[in-house]
Amino acid sequence: MSEKSPGAKAARRVFILQGRFRRFFSNLGPGLITGAADDDPSGIATYSITGAAFGYTPLWTAVLSFPLMAAVQIMCARLGMVTGLGLAGVIRVRYPRWILWSACVLLVIANVFNIAADLGGMADVTGLLTGVKSLYWTPLYALLLVGLLFWTSYRLIARIFKWLTLALFAYIAAAFLAHANWAAVLRATLIPSVQWSGAYWATLVGILGTTISPYLFFWQAAQEVEEEIASGKSTVEQRLGASRRELRRSRNDVLTGMFFSNLVMYFIILTSAATLHAHGKTTISTARDAAEALRPLAGDGAYWLFSLGLIGAGMLGVPVLVGSCAYAIAEAADWVGSLDVHPPLAHGFYAVIAVAMALGLGLDYAGLNAVRMLFWSAVLNGALAPPLLILVVLLTSRADVMGEHRNGAVLRWLGWTCTSVMLIATVIMLATAFAA
Repeated sequence: MSEKSPGAKAARRVFILQGRFRRFFSNLGPGLITGAADDDPSGIATYSITGAAFGYTPLWTAVLSFPLMAAVQIMCARLGMVTGLGLAGVIRVRYPRWILWSACVLLVIANVFNIAADLGGMADVTGLLTGVKSLYWTPLYALLLVGLLFWTSYRLIARIFKWLTLALFAYIAAAFLAHANWAAVLRATLIPSVQWSGAYWATLVGILGTTISPYLFFWQAAQEVEEEIASGKSTVEQRLGASRRELRRSRNDVLTGMFFSNLVMYFIILTSAATLHAHGKTTISTARDAAEALRPLAGDGAYWLFSLGLIGAGMLGVPVLVGSCAYAIAEAADWVGSLDVHPPLAHGFYAVIAVAMALGLGLDYAGLNAVRMLFWSAVLNGALAPPLLILVVLLTSRADVMGEHRNGAVLRWLGWTCTSVMLIATVIMLATAFAA
């Protein structure tokens, strides 16, 4: 075939596009993983409950939250890259101990409930698919994920996590099997609508809490540090500073991850609205309900995609939850803390991983409803996020912390807007709940 023939030219273009995609995907890392981990089982349950209860109406929240969450995660990524420390490490150096440990306590409380909720949701859906009781799957998942974190390297974990993000495409595919009313979808996406009820505001706080979650702040900064450790920069002095090119690459990584996260969020709400809400099923009490309800309404394809996607999301989300606890406590206590360091050399760091997982597992056996726990863990994240957001914005706006890379006007404005929106939503949620 001649190199100038139409077929040869088309093949060449495909080859070039494949090469560009491979380079783009290979440059993605902490931002993509963080964005995908944002759509953990707690997020999936929250979005499903939202779509079932309120239909297409809340779709606008995916558009609103994207710039806010992207700005916050860019700040956290820049903080880790410029200082060479994770978020808790920077707080330890710059603020009194009571602020440091208050931030860590807020994180651990939110994370333990989230870990329990995610393990319970994964086990529920696995029990549905296999017929084996969920109580057997919960400890199995916990042991599997702890083993992954204990006995593999950061590079291997990062590669596994990157490929696990593909599981979330299941929710986008499921949406196109759900026979949505696309005119109504477009209206709800472009025209915000708010209901003044306790249930609506709790749901809104849950959406914000599961998209802009405290554990992601700590994880993002820590993973930027892990990337530098993996490249040979083992000391803080070696990791200090970052070039504009490195910061630009990190920004692209974060923007890609956050866009992907919100795209998945959007389609889960859409799928639940088109199937559950449209057919009068406005409440979801178990993960089994969420999956089984899809089968008669959207077919076996959507049912299997939803179920397997939730398990894949949990395999990604739970390690991030326990890992962010470990990073925060290790940095606060000034312990060695890295997934590239073997457990005997970082026993405190790995002990936190084990204890956080054990506490989450214990909550699962307390008999709490998995889906309600998934939802309320998201609400808890939303209520606890504002104090941590204040620390993130203050630290990344300080010249003595960030030097020439401190926040510009746009990042500062988005950071304070995000803090204000989450704080106001929490106050209104509490006010409407007490008024009822």
